[in-house]
Amino acid sequence: MFGSAIIHNFAAKSSFFMSLGACRLKRRILVVIVGLCAAASLVSCGSSKTKGPPSGLTNRVLASQGVTATQSFGELVIVDAYNDTLRGAPPLGAGTSPGLMAISPTRNVVAAFDQSSNSVYAVDTTSESSLGHVQLPGPTSSLAVPTASPMGYAAVPTAWLNGYGFVGGVEVLNFPAGTIITTIAVTNAQTLVSDASGAQLLVFSNDSDAVTVLYPGVAVPPVDTSCLTNPPNAVCVMVQDARLSRPAYAVINGGTAYILNCGFQCGGSQPASVAVFDLASLTITSTLPVDGATWAFLSGSTLYVAGTPPPPTPGANTCAGGAQTAATTCGRLDVVNLNSMTVTNSYIISDGYHDRMDMSVNGQLFVGSYNCTNIGNVNNPSGEVRGCLTILNTTNGQLVFPPDNGDVGGLQSFTSRYVEYVAEDGNLRVYDTTRDVLLENDFIPQGTIPIVGYVGDIKAIDFF
Repeated sequence: MFGSAIIHNFAAKSSFFMSLGACRLKRRILVVIVGLCAAASLVSCGSSKTKGPPSGLTNRVLASQGVTATQSFGELVIVDAYNDTLRGAPPLGAGTSPGLMAISPTRNVVAAFDQSSNSVYAVDTTSESSLGHVQLPGPTSSLAVPTASPMGYAAVPTAWLNGYGFVGGVEVLNFPAGTIITTIAVTNAQTLVSDASGAQLLVFSNDSDAVTVLYPGVAVPPVDTSCLTNPPNAVCVMVQDARLSRPAYAVINGGTAYILNCGFQCGGSQPASVAVFDLASLTITSTLPVDGATWAFLSGSTLYVAGTPPPPTPGANTCAGGAQTAATTCGRLDVVNLNSMTVTNSYIISDGYHDRMDMSVNGQLFVGSYNCTNIGNVNNPSGEVRGCLTILNTTNGQLVFPPDNGDVGGLQSFTSRYVEYVAEDGNLRVYDTTRDVLLENDFIPQGTIPIVGYVGDIKAIDFF
């Protein structure tokens, strides 16, 4: 049985949260406070020991801003995520058309891919300054910055290797030096996922039924062809298993990776599934069939898995049984209980290639895709408007399809606020996640943060 769905048509609000007013102190009171600070050596009263970032903001989000017809340069814009405003903080350079971003677990390093130059720009979020950039041999759609060090990885499916041609590879990036340390050849490397230490990478190719496991720390610079010549070895292990069918992505939790078999959607010969992969032994211990699998989000012992299953399965991607819509193709969101390895629920969602998922602090799961079926515009007589974003209320199973067209490029939640930032169709929306899903005006955006240019991705760079 598919979960019930509720679709709402609502108009976007244009107002934002009001900024907090600054407290004003009389000069004589301020003098007393300064004196007390000096006497007590209080850090909180201006000591350089706790000097904040140059912008003076403590709740920051970076938005990658690309070129448009009215914006001739790109940059990383600093957003004040406490007030959902632009506070005049100087932007950070990131080429002409930055989009995809990756952030380190400690949030001190952010890398952004500039598609106009095929370069990866990195910034130090503490000092709000550049760490340098590295030119790639081709475009990438997958980046990783696994540690606090200014080092990163990029999967480049068109990387050229002398003697081999356009093979593809994983580039090991040194941002301060502006160089590629090593190109590790992996045929048609499309997507990479790093473990917590950066010592082990899972690499997925869009035309393969295998998973490549890399150990980049022992790769031989400047080019390592271990994957092409003699796997398995210390650098590269090719995991081949009959239960793998176009693996596309993985979620790593400790010593276990949940590999998403894209299956039919990606040209495979089997239906979609989730494969449980032991990272120590490099073996698949079990698999679970799901409707579609290109992206997933792990919450405790629950794995949310999204995809758009195509034929040959009859009715695999139909919208029948879900919310009434003019769309004829829909995606699927499966809820997997990892303790019992069972699918406990399934929902009909917007279609497309799902590659974004995030959950708000109060359990609203935002699911985004690209190349979806966009419905409606201002001239649509039926009144329906929907795009590549679906919101699942995980507490009651209700669905919302916000009235916005376009690809979803970024999602960002916060632990101390009931809002979700959504980059869709180049706009940065702010969604209030506290509204009752049964209300007609549920999930009306608080507004659009007025960034000039195309917002391709968003990352919170402070813990809050």
